[in-house]
Amino acid sequence: MLSTAEPIDAELPQEALVKKLCATLSGYLDAKQIDDCVRAYHFGASAHDGQVRKSGEDYICHPVAVAISLAEMRMDANGIMAAILHDVIEDTKVSKKQLAEEFNKEVAELVDGVTKLSKIDSKSRAEAQAENVRKMFLAMGKDLRVIMVKLADRLHNMQTLGVMPPEKKRRIARETLDIYAPIANRLGMNSIRHQLEVLSFEAIYPTRYRILNKAVKKARGNRRHIINTIESAINIRLQEAQLPCEVSGRQKNLWSIYEKMRQKKVSLAAIFDVHAFRIFCDDVDSCYRVLGVIHNLYKPIPGRFKDYIALPKANGYQSLHTILIGPHGLPIEIQIRTHDMHRMAESGIAAHWLYKSEDDKSEKFRARANEWLRDLLEIQKTAGDSLEFIDNLKIDLFPQEVFLFTPKGGIIKLPRGATVVDFAYAVHTDIGNACVSARIDKQLVPLQTKLENGMTVEVITAVWARPNPLWLNYVITVKARSSIRNYLKHFKQQEAINLGRRLLEKELQSMDVYLEQVEQSRLIELLKISNMHSIDELLENIGLGNKMPFLVAKQLTQFDVNANVKLNNAEQTTKTPLVIKGTEGMVITLAKCCRPIPGDSIIGFFNPGKGIVVHHHECRNRTVTSKKHSSWLDVEWSQDVVGDFPVDLRIEILNQRGALATVAAAISENDSNIENVTVVYQDDRVCVDMITLTAKDRVHLANIIRRLKEVPVVLKLTRIKA
Repeated sequence: MLSTAEPIDAELPQEALVKKLCATLSGYLDAKQIDDCVRAYHFGASAHDGQVRKSGEDYICHPVAVAISLAEMRMDANGIMAAILHDVIEDTKVSKKQLAEEFNKEVAELVDGVTKLSKIDSKSRAEAQAENVRKMFLAMGKDLRVIMVKLADRLHNMQTLGVMPPEKKRRIARETLDIYAPIANRLGMNSIRHQLEVLSFEAIYPTRYRILNKAVKKARGNRRHIINTIESAINIRLQEAQLPCEVSGRQKNLWSIYEKMRQKKVSLAAIFDVHAFRIFCDDVDSCYRVLGVIHNLYKPIPGRFKDYIALPKANGYQSLHTILIGPHGLPIEIQIRTHDMHRMAESGIAAHWLYKSEDDKSEKFRARANEWLRDLLEIQKTAGDSLEFIDNLKIDLFPQEVFLFTPKGGIIKLPRGATVVDFAYAVHTDIGNACVSARIDKQLVPLQTKLENGMTVEVITAVWARPNPLWLNYVITVKARSSIRNYLKHFKQQEAINLGRRLLEKELQSMDVYLEQVEQSRLIELLKISNMHSIDELLENIGLGNKMPFLVAKQLTQFDVNANVKLNNAEQTTKTPLVIKGTEGMVITLAKCCRPIPGDSIIGFFNPGKGIVVHHHECRNRTVTSKKHSSWLDVEWSQDVVGDFPVDLRIEILNQRGALATVAAAISENDSNIENVTVVYQDDRVCVDMITLTAKDRVHLANIIRRLKEVPVVLKLTRIKA
């Protein structure tokens, strides 16, 4: 595992560092492999010749120090060479092809995976950082050693951060806390994570770090007596039970102490009231026997026991956690695990190399890491851009977990606060896309229900169901969020293509032409002029309102598609109106200003990028929008339109007790539902309300208004059309 000793002395000459590296490598590599690593050092030293770090040391000292860290994790020869050469592509004239020829393709791929993108057309530093992290994860998907090299590189950079300007120091430390420490945590590499967190804490808040560090050292000295008393009592009881175990006090790192103080808003004394111990056993059976002994020694606090052996964390961490009431009423935190579990907890995926000669238990942890990476790679394919991917990554990096059960007894792990929709997508993307409700412990619940430990969840699906944009307000898992966004993006695209086809065909038919009759060569020429790649792209732009269907139809029916078409108002108004049902979705929407319903005279306006917005013919906004003559078209309702459509009514009623209830009852009698009520004006005699209710069509609304006018408390009633 990675040494937690003091950072390598920056003043050591590079020859001394190379000797230290060779001494470490000799413990597990053969002579030829060590020679290859030394050859990589000479190649790197030559490439970096003349380059120095801000500390004044030769640049090659940094990659050799990174290689030493990896050698302590028993990284293979190609990984060590990649560490030594990890900056040559980025900072020198050496190319990936040269590395492959000089060493091998594997080393070249590893170095390229760690290398930042040299030329990024980014608008901000945040975008550049996001793009680099995204590239790194793509490389990690092929080889986990990429992240091993990157974490060791970041660790040494943090250890030598002292010479940087304060502003840059804080920025690098914040990036480390946001991205690299959580990645180390997610991969189970707690040793590296703790070092990164403490070093980042010192860089971001130097004064707080100094004061807290001094206070912690003092507190640890003051409580030494009581720690020895508890440790002695535990050892005596374990000996009596004939359980040979190792007991040691556990020290919280400064960053975790600071975070607990900040989140819980408590003092250092409150944090240090909890005395923490670890007990190391030889096998799993002994762990549970020790737990029984400890619970007989001190009383456990109900609800504070966690079994991470039976249900390991997502990063492979295994241990038994319990909190007890010790002498003088002080809480005691105990972690019980085997020696193998402790090595895995400290090294994570690094255990694959460090302990491979002893057993292959680390394979399952490596498999978990690969599974997580596969999920992230699937998510990055659907992410709109690198900033969206980085947001998804931050959500996913080691949240607190709840364990849930499927009806067949399968276990699903989700972050705390996850909902039924998160669960559905965790089971399968198709289940998530089609979910309508669920049963928790056989009780029907809505989709936004938050899940808790131990629940049995059964997802109910329907063939007609599809993802709802509102789900994005309460889902918290990356898979659910990216799957919903991806579906809606493609759904909108397909919907726009279908609408664009209908609009173009309608315009062509008014010219006695059918789309199928248009020559292929003319379509290709139009696509070329429009700088588009396919007919679907053209139809999508028409459906989204970015291109006018009449102009496209004119271009297709003219001999010269380059002709500059000039049209008067009469030409632009199509004789055959577009038939709509009002429920098309994303690319046909009903305007909220006038809320048209079936039976109303309507008109449609193209809203670039969004499609068609349908207004009432008497809407006051129409006079403003219709000035843009090229952006409106005639539309009419379909004969078989069905559904409930919102309508705004302005209603004046007597200000007396129960008046609004009487109005609501009259609306309900006419098979309508109130969606919203807003009080516009109120005095001692009159109350003016704005009511949004549902109506099936114009006739249904007329019946509702007629009934409301019969209500004695109603003084005046008006439908709002703008």
